[in-house]
Amino acid sequence: MVNTARAHAGTIPVRPAREAARHTAAALPLVPAGVLARADRILFVTHLAIGDFTYLQACLQAFARAWPHVRIHVWVDERRRTADPAAWPHLRRYALYDWLAACPWIAKVYDSTYSPAAFAQSVDEARAERYPVVASLAVVDCHRYARLARRISPHGFVVGLTKPAERLLHVPSRWAGYRKLDAVLPVYGPAEAADRHISDIYAGWFARCFGVDVPPAARLPRLHIPERWVRSAHAQFAAWGCTVGKPVVFVNAYSKSPDRTWPLERVAALARSLKNRLVWRGVTVVVNVVPEALEEARRLFEGRSDPDLAHVRLFSADEHFFQLPAVIRLCSLVISVETAVMHLANAVGVPVVALMRRNHPEWAPVDRARSTVIMVPEADDWVTRIGVDEVLAAVDGCD
Repeated sequence: MVNTARAHAGTIPVRPAREAARHTAAALPLVPAGVLARADRILFVTHLAIGDFTYLQACLQAFARAWPHVRIHVWVDERRRTADPAAWPHLRRYALYDWLAACPWIAKVYDSTYSPAAFAQSVDEARAERYPVVASLAVVDCHRYARLARRISPHGFVVGLTKPAERLLHVPSRWAGYRKLDAVLPVYGPAEAADRHISDIYAGWFARCFGVDVPPAARLPRLHIPERWVRSAHAQFAAWGCTVGKPVVFVNAYSKSPDRTWPLERVAALARSLKNRLVWRGVTVVVNVVPEALEEARRLFEGRSDPDLAHVRLFSADEHFFQLPAVIRLCSLVISVETAVMHLANAVGVPVVALMRRNHPEWAPVDRARSTVIMVPEADDWVTRIGVDEVLAAVDGCD
C-alpha cells in the first residue's frame, strides 16, 4: 500500500499545503501521532451495515484503548436516503442504531441521514463539532465520502479510502474528491479479497491509518447481549412451544439485495424436508422475516392449513436489535444467505450454513470450525442457484 494520492491515482495533483503529509514514510501511520495526541475527538464516516460493524467494532475498540483521550464519533450514512416520507419510519428504525447506542466507547452517532433535510441538518451539526480528525471508511463512492469528510471538517486532518476510476469519464470527479484528503489508503482489490478475511482487512486499515494493532484473536466477532433480551428470547421460545432438548433451526432468506435473497418457497420446502429427517425429528424451524415482508410470510406459512409446516414459527426483530442475536443464540443451527445473520451466528457461537455468491469471498463467516459455506456455481450467479437439496446435504454434515 502507498500513502500518496499521486502514486495511487497517477494524475491527481496535490495541494501544496498538504504535500508533507502525503510523503510520510511507509512505516509511519497515515495520521501522524502528533495529530492524534492533540485531538480530543475523531469522526469515522461510513455507510455502515450490521455485518460491517460485526467486525469493525474490534478495530474501534482497539482505537479507543490506544487513544483513550480521543472520543469516537460515528457517521452512519444511509445510502437509501430518499425524499419520500413513506420510507422514513422504516429507515429511522435501522436496528444497527440500537447496537451502536449500547457501545460505551462510542460517544456519539449521527443516525439521521435518511432524508435530504435530515442529512443537511446532520452535516451542520457535525461541522459545528470542528473535528480535528475525520476518517472516511466508505468503500463505495469513496470520492463522494472524501468530499463529505472535508465538508464536515474544512480545517482538520482527513484520511480516506480511495479507488481508481472505472471509466475515463469518471476521472475528473474522482480527482476532485480525492484531492480533498490529507492522506489516502487504497481500497482492497479482488486479489486481496481472495486471500484475506474482511476482519483482517479492517485491522490492516487501522494499523496503516492510526498505528493501532488489532491482534488476530481480537478480530473474531463478539457480542454482549443485555440480560433483558436474553430473558425475552427464552420467553419467546416458551411461547413457541420449543421443547427442551429438541433442535431449533433458524433460517434467514432475506437480504437487502435481490441477488442474495433466497425464495420463501424454498424455505418452506426446506422446513418440510427437515421435519422428515430422522436426526431433526421434533425440530422447530424459526423463519426470520424482515418487518416489511411479514404479511407475505404469514400468507405462505400461516395462511393455509398445512400440517407439514406446523413446526414453523415466524420471527421479526421489530422491537430492538438485540432480539435477533438473543434468539439466534438459543438455536441449534443457523441457515442464512449472505447477510448480517451469518456473522451474528459466529458472534454468538452457533453453527451456520451460509449461502453465498462468489463476488465477495472476504465476507465469508470467519469462524471456519462452526461455518459451512455453500457457494453458487458461477461468478455471476445469484443465490437462487442454490437448491434445497444442496442446503439439506450441508445440514446433514452439521449433525
